[in-house]
Parts: sequence; structure tokens; C-alpha cells
Amino acid sequence: MTAAMPVTVTHPTVTTTVGSPTVIGSPRALTQPLGLLRLLQLVSTCMAFSLVASAGAWRGHMGNWSMFTWCFCFAVTLVILLVELGGFQARFPFFWRNFTITIACYAALLCLSASIIYPITYVQFLSHGPSRDQAIAATAFSGIACLAYATEVAWTRARPGEITGYMASEPGLLKVLETFVACLIFVFISSPYLYHNWLALEWCVAVYALCFVLAALTILLNLGHCTNMLPIPFHGFLLGLALLSVLLYATALVLWPLYQFNENYGVQSWRARDVSCRDRNPYLVCIWDRRLAVTILTAVNLLAYVGDLVYSAHLVFVKV
Repeated sequence: MTAAMPVTVTHPTVTTTVGSPTVIGSPRALTQPLGLLRLLQLVSTCMAFSLVASAGAWRGHMGNWSMFTWCFCFAVTLVILLVELGGFQARFPFFWRNFTITIACYAALLCLSASIIYPITYVQFLSHGPSRDQAIAATAFSGIACLAYATEVAWTRARPGEITGYMASEPGLLKVLETFVACLIFVFISSPYLYHNWLALEWCVAVYALCFVLAALTILLNLGHCTNMLPIPFHGFLLGLALLSVLLYATALVLWPLYQFNENYGVQSWRARDVSCRDRNPYLVCIWDRRLAVTILTAVNLLAYVGDLVYSAHLVFVKV
């Protein structure tokens, strides 16, 4: 006897997957596994920013970034829960599954960055006492939130052979990673003195900006069901975009470290020689560390775009 395949039936207020019912539009939605997971996300992010706010331990750029992360994730998770409790998915301007997995992926990356950046650039400089203890607890809650959001992405992403929205697929999730890493790069190059002296470095900044805009545009086109507005087939657009981004990021990966760590261009090649790194200021990231961070993030994004290119080429050229 052949086993029945899972079937999903969607209704404006009730979504039922045979074998794992999910009730939407009533308080019972909170008792389902995904609802409980989102409650964990809500509580974890709330505890993180509440502990930091009560201790006043969030001054400086890195502290502001972490506080923004936890507040943003709390707010969007609360909105998602309220929409599902009220059964308003059908009135939402975006395809709901695309929207929720995109938010969950961004939130996982945001909380991961906060869980790493906040203790390294802020907590370790705090004096022992209640404020430090609260900051450490906030970091722990941030880590819990990161795991909760990552679990949601793992639960709701597309499975092999499943027909679903682009954002729930591997290429869609890579687009989220690409735009997120680009945002981190923008944070580290926010000071123009890192690149304004050399045309090659300004080219790198232009590469980061152009690729970010194109990737963000792709996400918005998918969320808004506007891919049919493109003058070419969507898969062809993705392939061309991925190929262009790989070529551009390859140039940036060569030029950025060449001009940032070569003493022939008037910079310090070793961290110990950088005067800005000698002052252990918890509110600032020294110039050499910024240069290194951008180099690493450029390499990460290049790898992401290469993976994107492989997936896009498979969609265009491989007939399944």
C-alpha cells in the first residue's frame, strides 16, 4: 500500500497540513510547535533588550547595533504573531510564507551578529558587577533567540521537490545572507576615511552598494509577486545577477586587502602598529579591525554569490 503524501490546504484563516495541523486565527495557534517557537523568540529578544536597557549597557555603535537588533526582532515577531492570531494573512500584501521565512532568516543573522559583536566589543570592557551580569545574561538570551529563529528557518524552508515560494528555497535564503552581509560591510565602512583616498577602494564600495541594491530588489520583487514585471524570465535574471555579482565581488576581494594592508599605500599592515588599536575603547572598533572585518565579509559574500550562481545555473540549464 502506497503511503499518502502530505497535502497542504490553505484557507484565509486556517492552514492544515495533513499529519501536522496548524490552527490559525485563534489563540490555539500559539499552542502549535511553530507558535511556541515564536513565543520563545518573543520572550528571548524581550529579555535581551530589557536587561541591557535596565543596566544602561548599550552605549556606542556596537551597543546601538545590538539594541536595534533585539528591538527589531521583537517587534516583527510580535507583528507576525498578531497577524496569525487574527487570521489576517490573506490581507497581507506579501505571500505569507515568503515573508515569515525571510524575517526569520534576517532575525537569525541579526541575533547571531549581536551575540558575537556585543560580548567582544562591549561586555568584556564592563567592570564586574550587576551591569556586567545583566549584559552577559542578555547575550545568552540573544543566543537563544538566534537558535529559535534558525530553527524556524529549518522547519519552514522548502524541501526537495516541494513547490513553494522563492524565498523559502536555498537561493532565496542566500539572497537574505548576501544583503545582510552587505549591511554589515556598510556598518564597518561608515567612516569615509577608510576608502576615500584611493579610486580602487571607492570602486569596492560601489560594488558593495550595487550588489546590495540588486539583491534587495530581487527579494522585494519576490515578496510582492512582481517577478512578471521583468523583461526577461526570472531564472535568467537570477543567473545574470549572480554572475555579475561574483565578478564584481572577485575584484573587491582582490583590491580591498591589497590597498588596506599594503604599506606602499600608506597603511599599517600589522595591527600592533595601528595607533587606533592601542586604545581599548569599548565604544569604537579600531581602523585595522574594520579593514579586516570588511575583507572577511567580502570573502563570505563572494562565497554566497558563488553558491547562488551554482543554484541559478542549475535552474536554467539542468532539466529536472
